[in-house]
Amino acid sequence: MHPISSVCDPSSRSSAFRDAIAPLLPSLEARALRLSRSHTEAEDLVQETVVRALRFESSFEPGTNLRAWLSQILHSIFISGCRRRTRERSALARFAGDPNLTAQSAPAPVLYLVSNQVDRALRALPSKFLRVVELVDLSDLSYREAADELGIPVGTVMSRLFRARRMLEESLGAERLGISDAA
Repeated sequence: MHPISSVCDPSSRSSAFRDAIAPLLPSLEARALRLSRSHTEAEDLVQETVVRALRFESSFEPGTNLRAWLSQILHSIFISGCRRRTRERSALARFAGDPNLTAQSAPAPVLYLVSNQVDRALRALPSKFLRVVELVDLSDLSYREAADELGIPVGTVMSRLFRARRMLEESLGAERLGISDAA
């Protein structure tokens, strides 16, 4: 007769349940090793099996085969892990080619030289507009990153960038047409 079946008190049943699991651990470890083929994964698998068995102790029916019950839990955990890893690999494969979803994108090319016209137009911008253009257009930061850097709201970054681009467009258009401020 199994030690668990003779116990009626719930608190002593829990103690007896734990005592009954201990001698079954070597066979669980062997089964986990056969399934996972890795000592570390097998240890994790057995540990998770014991945790679940203790959590769901109330669903174990005294007098039934504890070894079979624990083996079923171990097998279920192993299969769930395999399915999860398959889903993860599938998702990674789907998204691997999408440049918008990668954590690290290639750095933006650095423009070391700009034409004299563009350089003059940039230097003519008021500093608050120039700084936004440098962060967003030249350093390729997002609006949120630029706003955090400058300590201003995102809407202000967007507004300043819009106005700065307009100023640059007007300045470069006037230079192209040969119109200067002196005229």
